[in-house]
Amino acid sequence: MNFRSIKRPTMGSIPLSLLVAVYILCLQNLTFWNEAFYVFGGFHLSFYTFVAAITLLVFAGMVMFSVKYLIKPFLVFLLIAGAMSSYYTDFFGVVIDKDMIRNAVVTTPQEAGPLITATFIRHILLYGILPSVLVCLVRIRHRQFISKFFVNLAVISLCLSLCIGLIVSNYSGISSNIREHRDMMAKLTPFAAITSAIGLGVSAYRDIGIVRAPLGTDAKLGPMYARAKKPVVTIVVAGETARAMNFSLNGYDRETNPELKALGVTNFTQTTSCGTATAVSLPCMFSVYGRQNYSDRKARSTDTLMDVLRRAGIDGYWWDNNTGSKGIADLISFASLTKQKDSPLCKDDGCLDDIFLGKLDEKLGGITKNTVIVLHQLGSHGPAYYQRYPEEFRRFKPDCRTAQLSDCSREEIVNAYDNSILYTDHNLSEVIKLLKKHQDTVDGAMIYMSDHGESLGENGLFLHGAPYMFAPVEQTRVPFIAWFSDPYAQLTGLDRSCLQAKTGAPTSHDNLFHTVLGMMDVMTKVYNPSLDTFAACRAAGTENPATPES
Repeated sequence: MNFRSIKRPTMGSIPLSLLVAVYILCLQNLTFWNEAFYVFGGFHLSFYTFVAAITLLVFAGMVMFSVKYLIKPFLVFLLIAGAMSSYYTDFFGVVIDKDMIRNAVVTTPQEAGPLITATFIRHILLYGILPSVLVCLVRIRHRQFISKFFVNLAVISLCLSLCIGLIVSNYSGISSNIREHRDMMAKLTPFAAITSAIGLGVSAYRDIGIVRAPLGTDAKLGPMYARAKKPVVTIVVAGETARAMNFSLNGYDRETNPELKALGVTNFTQTTSCGTATAVSLPCMFSVYGRQNYSDRKARSTDTLMDVLRRAGIDGYWWDNNTGSKGIADLISFASLTKQKDSPLCKDDGCLDDIFLGKLDEKLGGITKNTVIVLHQLGSHGPAYYQRYPEEFRRFKPDCRTAQLSDCSREEIVNAYDNSILYTDHNLSEVIKLLKKHQDTVDGAMIYMSDHGESLGENGLFLHGAPYMFAPVEQTRVPFIAWFSDPYAQLTGLDRSCLQAKTGAPTSHDNLFHTVLGMMDVMTKVYNPSLDTFAACRAAGTENPATPES
């Protein structure tokens, strides 16, 4: 067959732009229109006006790029981007905003792999590749440049005028709904995602050459630890995707924390996260900035908790079973444990969190200085929850055994997630047992916080990464657990009963920076005792470990 002899359809660039605009709005924005229908209260005048205004605006934007050599690549890009965005929005309720894109940029193949399922590929082929092929087959009639410029300008001007007229005619109904439901506009596929990506790119460009400012240059060990006869070791476990409401320590009706319960840990029940994705929450947890003052630029231009500890003469280690430290551990010892192919705990899709234990046992046996070790877990990262725990922790059945959550019932998804929490309970308990094992040679403590929570189908949402102002409590309430060895409690004068009485008080990621400084008796002006969760419960007579900045 001579493919050149196939008669290709011929069409002007403006009609083609209109067809693609209608296709994207109708077939790649089902979630957006469903939400808009709900927000506008059904088939009312304001809803029809909103639909017409959005259509005119999108069409005008496409006509701007309907020039020779550019229109086809541009339309194909929109179709592929729309297919990818609509998949995650339609199946998981995920909003592709700047933080979500930043999180995707820094993710690893092991973490991203479970998201590439057969359903995802079918969706991309049907909604992205197929229409892109049809666009490529079209033979486009182009006017002369001057004529095309004025025709395109006329179409764009008409569309924008009509769009503005429609909005003005029902301004109160449209503007109030958009202001109150900004998350709705964040689901307009793929235009909201493209805008977010451009914004992220601009931010990254502005940050080129950024210099990290020193923090806590006055940091030194306080007198409390000068009396210590053994090195003090704090294990900071940075959890992943663990939501507080599925911890039985917080009242969950399933026993997901049997081992921690038996060890008598201190559990804080009202803890909120700094963000809803690792790329935001993790650096925020280890920064001096609280959530209200945090930004990615500030974090990357200021030293971290680990740097302040280093200045005080404390050894710092970051062991990673996730996607890296996000710059937190740039100036301390860093080790990734994700690719240990000779370990039975590791497969192609990553390692189980018990990968830390052998290395930690060995390290604790040889510590001679005050030390902070961060264990960055893989935790309960989805959607492949079933890959986060071994067979012996399949207590809740039937559990979802695929990353394609739409193939499982909600009960199966929750069962798999709860099994991953059960395994995290075991992993934390093993860390505590190792600190107990070595308490003759080190005074040890452990503190655990998860970076963010997870949606498991509530209100049609799955996974995490929702914009914080709209994020459900499932994504922002996180577990916060602490354990102290008897020698550590005696050294620091820590009153456990006092601490237990405060476990229901509000806490957040804002507390981690100052709490760890207090735990390690670091004196510095950047320390704020009011944000140190344990400061008020150090017994009378124990010196305050640091002085707040005046």
